[in-house]
Formats: sequence, C-alpha cells, structure tokens
Amino acid sequence: MKLKQMLFSSPEQTKNFARKVAALLKPRDIVILRGELGAGKTLFVQGLAEGLGVSDPELVRSPTFTLIHEYQGKLPLFHFDFYRLENVQEALALGLDEYFEGEGVSVIEWGNKFPTVLPERAYVIELKVISEAVREIILSPNIREKLQC
Repeated sequence: MKLKQMLFSSPEQTKNFARKVAALLKPRDIVILRGELGAGKTLFVQGLAEGLGVSDPELVRSPTFTLIHEYQGKLPLFHFDFYRLENVQEALALGLDEYFEGEGVSVIEWGNKFPTVLPERAYVIELKVISEAVREIILSPNIREKLQC
C-alpha cells in the first residue's frame, strides 16, 4: 500500500491543506490523525473546522481531558482525543457509533491506539515532525483517492 507524502513548512500551509480536505468531507466521514505530541494534529483540526464553516476555528482545542468536543458548522464536527484512554472499553463508552453514523464528520486524535473500534472506511492522516517548522503529512490511499493526489 503506497502512501502519499507531502511536506509543509509552516502551520499556515498545514491548515490550508486541512481546509482542502474539509471541502471534500461529508456526513459520516471519519478522519484518524496520527502523530507524536506536538506534530500538529490539533492545528490540522483547526484547519478542518475552518473549512467546515465553524464560526471560530481558533477556539478548537484538543479534547484531551473532555475526550470529545462538538463544533457546529456546515457539518457538525466531532473532535475526539484517545490519548488519555487506557482501553477499548473506555473508547466504546463514548458512544462512537452514534457519532460515526450521524450527520457530522468525526476526527480522532490518537485513533491508532484502538483501531478495532474504528470503521475501515476511516481516512488516516499521519503528521510527522521533520524539524521545528517542517511537518510531513502522510495520507492513506482512500483519502488520497478522494483528494485525487
């Protein structure tokens, strides 16, 4: 499985790309964001939020302690963070199916911790730190196809 890799040299470039991704998302789409701490996952969600018409995307913060934040835009945005979850049961207790089968877009930071609870249709976007300013973004084939890249 060949993955598409891209380099972005500023936070604004990363957010611009996320806005482009958001323009192609539809209800029931799921985006899994992988990457180490500080890789730019929450920044990417801010770009998605902006692209989905959330009124103040700069207020988007990682739901590390609340586990989920909901934002209203052209489509509802459900922003999950699995970082603090310790087991699959905690993830399932969030009522994921209701979100995944609803009318919004679900974005999950650290979704790779519990892949068995996530539908196969989910898009995977990995962010890697190359240097202080540069990030590499790696796309799974299904999101590459959607983006036609």
